[in-house]
Amino acid sequence: MPDIRAWDSLLRDRRILVVEDDYFWADELGGGLRRAGALVLGPTGTVASALELLAPAPGLDAAVIDMNLRGERADPVADRLLALRVPVLLVTGYECTSLTETHAGLPCLEKPVALDAVFGALSRLLPPR
Repeated sequence: MPDIRAWDSLLRDRRILVVEDDYFWADELGGGLRRAGALVLGPTGTVASALELLAPAPGLDAAVIDMNLRGERADPVADRLLALRVPVLLVTGYECTSLTETHAGLPCLEKPVALDAVFGALSRLLPPR
């Protein structure tokens, strides 16, 4: 369990989208982000629902995306976020080397992953206040 207080100054009031189809990991990640003060959009577990959330361009600070959502690749979600200039952290149950060429340069963590690792990766992605 991470020391949530250590991440509070970084994550407080940051709008972060969580796209994850594993209920337990989505709950842990979303809950951890909220406890650290982030404003979480989602979690959502399908490409279609994630794209619906992005339709109005919600002014996000970052996004954490599982690249395999119920057997469907989340490339369209990552592409939309990149078009909106939202920093993206990819999380996958596969090797990060399996990403498409378009997404190979994005920060990527392989599951299983700890909240501290996700928070650390977000700290490197989030724009300064």
